[in-house]
Amino acid sequence: MRFDLTDLRLFLHIAEAGSITAGAGRAALALASASARIRGMEAAAGTALLRRGRRGVAPTPAGEAVLHHARLVLQQMERLRGELGDYARGLKGHVRILGNTAAVTEFLPEPLAEWLAAHPRIDIDLEERPSHAIVEAVAAGLADLGIVADMAGGGAAEGGGAEGLVRIPFRIDRLVLAVPRGHPLAARRRIAFAEALGEDFVGLSPGSALQDHLARHAARAGRPLALRVRLGGFDAVCRMVEQGVGLAVVPETAARRCRRSMAIRAVPLSDPWALRRLSICIRSLDALPAHARRLVEHLAQDAPPAL
Repeated sequence: MRFDLTDLRLFLHIAEAGSITAGAGRAALALASASARIRGMEAAAGTALLRRGRRGVAPTPAGEAVLHHARLVLQQMERLRGELGDYARGLKGHVRILGNTAAVTEFLPEPLAEWLAAHPRIDIDLEERPSHAIVEAVAAGLADLGIVADMAGGGAAEGGGAEGLVRIPFRIDRLVLAVPRGHPLAARRRIAFAEALGEDFVGLSPGSALQDHLARHAARAGRPLALRVRLGGFDAVCRMVEQGVGLAVVPETAARRCRRSMAIRAVPLSDPWALRRLSICIRSLDALPAHARRLVEHLAQDAPPAL
């Protein structure tokens, strides 16, 4: 039985995505080539590795065994690449990062750009997910590191605990209510999220970790979040707020940036969950490849003092 690294990486992507098509895309393979590789793996194994259904695919018990060993082999290869990276110029390292909305859009682009410029042989795969899903993925070995949000006074990541994982301080994320200048709420010094739920809102695209987070808090308050339009980024959201389409909850960093060129005001939210500590979440620093350890150190160097 012979599975090469491309086979293992493809199988991991397919199992994670729940789709051969999506897995092939992540592995940068044509669908026909990916399907042929999976058939070849199943022929070599002598058993089915995936269950096919109308909603996608899932590993069979034999596939779960392959998945387990694929993770181990690929993680070991990453460690090997990291250790040899200073000597073997032909090898490229890879780091997979999961982050919540604020981390991906507001806090990671600048430090990642600096680090990538200094490490031209390292590639980064960055994906947005809710904090609870990030914790689960890191614990399962599906990502090297994650950026998760904890409430400033608490310990667990939003929506789930991080038991057994190492957390390293990263940034402080404050959520504010963006309102048009001249709006009745613009004169408020602070406001509770529930007080604003009678207004129309502008939100982020479906699947946004922050938007899902806000929807849960609206449901807990017993009032629906009335979204008039969903957009792909905070700048576009704030532009709609400026035009009077609705209000929006955005990171304070985004509101400050947009306020320079848009007629909006940022009203601090008084809810405890609106002040969040972002942490780097890893299984173990020693278990990371050398290049991933260096990246963690780079991301943590500008961490604020503990609240």
